[in-house]
Amino acid sequence: MNLKTLRYLVSLDEKRHFGRAAEACFVSQPTLSAQLKKLEEELGVELVERRHKNVLLTPVGAEIARRARRILQDADELVALARSQQDPMVGQVRLGIIPTLAPYLLPHVLPDLRTRYPDLRCLLFEYQTLVLLERLDRGELDAAILALPVPLDGLQHRVLFEEPFFVAVAPDHPLAGRPHISLEALREETLLLLEDGHCLRDQALDICSRVDVHESHDLRATSLETLRQMVAANIGVTLLPGLAIRQPDEVRTLPIRPGSPHRQIAMVWRTSNPRGTTLSLLTEAMAETMASAILPWQQGDAGISLRPQ
Repeated sequence: MNLKTLRYLVSLDEKRHFGRAAEACFVSQPTLSAQLKKLEEELGVELVERRHKNVLLTPVGAEIARRARRILQDADELVALARSQQDPMVGQVRLGIIPTLAPYLLPHVLPDLRTRYPDLRCLLFEYQTLVLLERLDRGELDAAILALPVPLDGLQHRVLFEEPFFVAVAPDHPLAGRPHISLEALREETLLLLEDGHCLRDQALDICSRVDVHESHDLRATSLETLRQMVAANIGVTLLPGLAIRQPDEVRTLPIRPGSPHRQIAMVWRTSNPRGTTLSLLTEAMAETMASAILPWQQGDAGISLRPQ
């Protein structure tokens, strides 16, 4: 038994296909199949249920694969620990980020990170919050950028910045001419939201829960850009986070007064991660970049300042 064979088993558990599992491990299919057969002989149990179209792991095979993931995570962390002692900003970091943030935040922070740390490679993965936390716990990610609050047991975190929310309406909407808007003004409006699973959906519902806003049940968008186009077509109104604002934009974005509701964007990582120094320096660099950047909500729109108060 060796770590390479355990990686083959874990890959097969994830891909449920010998060819795709072999491709993910950069070996030929016969090599992967033969090594797993040897593992079965060594352990004296059948690990894989071979079927015509796909494969399944037997119950004991699934349990061994689950434990193998932990073994491989520990082994990877040993290597990462050794490398981090030489130079914490060399190598790769597997970084997850929520979809409502990725296309708007990454253009701000990635160029500066590449300039500061040219030998550090960020591998980026876009998932919803629950999936990010699960993959972080399994060791498939080193860190995640998401919106608080989330369960922080066993996690370190640092707030990168606070992102205000804005009401987005169509340019010809009756509310579009206002310099800012109260939540009360949204009473009886149709609120367009993202589909279930997006933390932004829950945050928008929480913000609007104090007034009688009707959620549209005809549309559950999968992205902020879909919401933007629906609002531009005057199908309803929505809340947009500040980084998603464009100047000029197809929609009119109005600051919310009073209160200026916002969300906290943070980096989180496992307390046990041996690359803690790397991740701390990474978050520090991102926080500095965002603190010095001119962000979309700080730019003027027809002479109206969008800087939150």
